[in-house]
Amino acid sequence: MIGRIDEVVVDCADPGALARFWADVLGGTPRARDDDWHYVDPPGWTRLAFQRVPEGKVVKNRLHLDVEVADIAAATEQAEALGATRFGEVHDDTAGSFQVLLDPEGNEWCVVKPA
Repeated sequence: MIGRIDEVVVDCADPGALARFWADVLGGTPRARDDDWHYVDPPGWTRLAFQRVPEGKVVKNRLHLDVEVADIAAATEQAEALGATRFGEVHDDTAGSFQVLLDPEGNEWCVVKPA
């Protein structure tokens, strides 16, 4: 083993807005280290940090978060009320169901309900 995950960092244009959004989704309190670096410590999970970068998002994420929920439709509506955007339809397979969403800066993530 080399080490353990210290935090997951998301490049973005507005770190404060994304920290507030993800704190509303996952819990925790959004905090700022400075104008260019904000973070949230969701209960039971590692720190999720947001750093300001000059370039915008161009292509699909190579890494995304799956957020387990009890009800896909209700969670999707709650996420949309916070500023998320629904992307496509609900997918069902042998592992369960999921809905792809975009956070306010267009980063893909999913609400999932295991089978």
